[in-house]
Amino acid sequence: MEIHPLAVVSSGAELGPGVKIGPYSTIGDHVIIGRDTIIGSHVIIEGHTQIGERNKISPFCSIGMPPQDIAYQGEDTRVVIGNENVIREYVSINRATTKEEWQTVVGNRNFIMAYSHIAHDCILGNRVIMSNLATLAGHITIGDHVILGGFVAIHQFVRIGAYAFLGAKSGLVQDVPPFMMTSGHRASLYGVNQKGLIRAGFSRETVDGLKKAYRLIWRENRRFSEGIKQVKKELKPFPELEMLLKFINESKRGVLR
Repeated sequence: MEIHPLAVVSSGAELGPGVKIGPYSTIGDHVIIGRDTIIGSHVIIEGHTQIGERNKISPFCSIGMPPQDIAYQGEDTRVVIGNENVIREYVSINRATTKEEWQTVVGNRNFIMAYSHIAHDCILGNRVIMSNLATLAGHITIGDHVILGGFVAIHQFVRIGAYAFLGAKSGLVQDVPPFMMTSGHRASLYGVNQKGLIRAGFSRETVDGLKKAYRLIWRENRRFSEGIKQVKKELKPFPELEMLLKFINESKRGVLR
C-alpha cells in the first residue's frame, strides 16, 4: 500500500494490497477498499462503504456520505462499488436510505465523469457511461451498457433499460426501455439505438427486429397493450424482444414515448 502521510485513514478501515491513497484524503471507519484501487487527493470515503478492486477515484470525490433525504436518521446503510470503475473529479455517491435494500450499488467497469451525482438507493449495472454533470435522483435503476449524455437529469424511481442512449441536456421522468435512444429538453423516445447496438456486436437481424417492434408499439398504436399484441403477432420471439416487452409490462412510472 501507498498511503500519503497527509491522508487520514481510520484504524477501522480495511485496505487491500496495492491500494494507493493521495494527500488530504479521508477514509472513515467501516470502509473496505479492494486491491490495487487508486484514490486521488482530497477524496472523502465514509460510512459502510465497500469498494472493489482496481478502481480509479479522482480528486475531490465524495463517496458514502449520508443520503439527501430528510427522513434519514443515521442508520448503517451502504454503498457497494464493484471492480475497475473510473470515477472522475467531484463525483458524489450517497449511501442508501432504509426504504428499499439499504444500499446504493455501482457495478463493474463504469465510467463516471466529473461532477456526476448518484443519489441514495440507485443501482448501476456494468459498463455504464455517465457524462459530465449527469444527475441521478434516488431509487433509480440503470441497466448495463447505458450511456448518459452530459447534464442529463433523471427523476426518482425511473428505470433505464440496458443499451439505452440518453441525449445530453435532457430531463427524464418516465422509464426508458432497453435498446432505445432519447433526446430533447423533456426527453422523448427517438427510436432504436441502432449504431450503439451494432458497435456492441448485435446482429443486423436483431436490430431490424427491434426497429420493427418500436414502429409497432410507438408509432402505429396509441396504446402499449395494442402495440404489444401486434408485435407478438408479427414477430417471432427473440431474447432482446422478450427483454423489451418485459420491461414495458413491469413499468410503474410509465414508459417514455
